[in-house]
Amino acid sequence: MSQPSDAAGEACPACLRRSWLIAALGPFIQVACDDRAGRRVPELLRLTDEDLVAAIAPRRADQLLTENRGIDEGLMRGALQEAGCWSCCLHSDGFPEGLEDGADAPCCLIGCGQGFALEDVTMTGSVTVVGARRASGYGLEVARMLGSELASVGLVVISGLALGIDGAVHRGAIERGRTVAVLAGGPDRPYPMSHARLHRRIKEQGLVISEMPPGTRPWRWAFPARNRIMAALSRMTVVVEAARRSGSLITAEMAADAGREVGAVPGPVTAGPSIGANELIASGAALVRGGEDVVGHYFGMGLSLPERHSGPGLGRAERSILEAVESGHSLVDSIATAAGIGVVEASAGLARLEIAGYVNCSLTGEYRRTGLVAGAP
Repeated sequence: MSQPSDAAGEACPACLRRSWLIAALGPFIQVACDDRAGRRVPELLRLTDEDLVAAIAPRRADQLLTENRGIDEGLMRGALQEAGCWSCCLHSDGFPEGLEDGADAPCCLIGCGQGFALEDVTMTGSVTVVGARRASGYGLEVARMLGSELASVGLVVISGLALGIDGAVHRGAIERGRTVAVLAGGPDRPYPMSHARLHRRIKEQGLVISEMPPGTRPWRWAFPARNRIMAALSRMTVVVEAARRSGSLITAEMAADAGREVGAVPGPVTAGPSIGANELIASGAALVRGGEDVVGHYFGMGLSLPERHSGPGLGRAERSILEAVESGHSLVDSIATAAGIGVVEASAGLARLEIAGYVNCSLTGEYRRTGLVAGAP
């Protein structure tokens, strides 16, 4: 399988061997990184082949380099073809512009999917959206809304296919436009496996990319490694939710270091998943309340998003229940009291609102408002 006819073309043998070398060095890099993967990995990956191997596997340096240089080009291209992957490197015309100026940027990308050409992933036409794996219902709803709104105006939405925010972003984007998933392992290998269906859908309609050869397992250090790719690909990185110590904050830091803009979605000051995003805003990151704030950074404030889809009309009882949820009530008892109705009536109304898409109910029985606009009565 290859890219569409207007795509970048194949990677050169030297750049492919670099990809194969990094995969072979996986366990050595893991040991070298310890618990400092976020900062250590970019430092290592900006080294030449010789310096990298000497730094992390000095006793086996000659053997590893000799084996890598001896990999047959046909074997590598055969592996790509068998996995349904294509390749592109910095010597190709369509290599993403965001990766051309970084000292630690990968020299080669391996990808699968033919939804659009890799050269369409430009800095001014793409936005990276990331966030917590353990996301709240609020964060998931905002992430899906952001993905949908940004894709609807033609931006390529980039994320990492992880649980939580990343998955929600991809789902929202793929409904309205284009999305790119950047993986820590081989692009043909869904991670996590619970996102296998989403991975397949992105391959059909978008792109999945990695600096790793097909079949490569995702080492722990490879996640901050792929974060630097996500941060570099677009002009702006938006963090939806992030705890105080989070890989999403590492991505934001990498984006800032690369001279990119950083935005964050505000959240409740008492909520753990919002601590990191709120701190980014306090430190000067752009406040992102929805797609319009991101679009304003890209195109100026004159461009508005398409009108959001509205749900079915609501009666008086449903509207009073929805107003109670919007005002912060989340449990059935408190919602019933705020709406001035009985618990049974509130439960029935909440069930109707959930079916209509206006609220979500968590596993603990708490109701949260979605982004669906209320239709006329």
